[in-house]
Amino acid sequence: MREILGRLGRRRRHLFRRKGGGPELLGAAVTFATEWQWPVLPGVASDPQGRSGCGCPDPECAVPGAHPFDPGLLAATTDERMVRWWWTNRPTAPIVLATGGTAPCAVSLPAPAAARALAALDRSGTRLGPVVASPARWAVLVRPYTMEQLGELLYAKDFVPGSLRFHGEGGYLALPPSGTGQGGIRWERAPLPGSASPWVPDVEAVVDAVVDALTRTGVSAPEF
Repeated sequence: MREILGRLGRRRRHLFRRKGGGPELLGAAVTFATEWQWPVLPGVASDPQGRSGCGCPDPECAVPGAHPFDPGLLAATTDERMVRWWWTNRPTAPIVLATGGTAPCAVSLPAPAAARALAALDRSGTRLGPVVASPARWAVLVRPYTMEQLGELLYAKDFVPGSLRFHGEGGYLALPPSGTGQGGIRWERAPLPGSASPWVPDVEAVVDAVVDALTRTGVSAPEF
């Protein structure tokens, strides 16, 4: 599976959409789970009353509509029957990826800095895989990493900005074409359709660029 860069990636942003334009969440969830072997589960979805942006009990939810609630994260699966049952019963639920293990991990940062980081990676000739975007943050998918590996990378940095987040083992990430309390989730760099799981880079390949892009904003300590 090849990564998609530049204008080609933008042309592929409508992957997993019906011809009528509405997001085909069930079809996307089945593709992730069965063809790519990425364990997924439904997100909690947005608050139908529009009060907090999230359907969970937390009025100050940090990721409204874009996290697991019931079932919990450990229920994430690649079983097609379970995935079909979930999205048949909850057809508008966001698709949540359980990161790590057999699935990619991710590095996420605010959208303006992420755009700078991707431009720098492109200029350096770094090969990128899929990049997931919400209105506020973009997430670069990377190969699974350990906390020890991540710790060594960050220890070597003089400064790690606080708005940099790592979605590793035990973490999660909403996938396109989900709708959340913070807006729609889309591909900034989309994978090509196909039966094989998309290629993703090592985390080492992207950390320098994302830290450099964020350092210009003057934010502080890391979030995990």
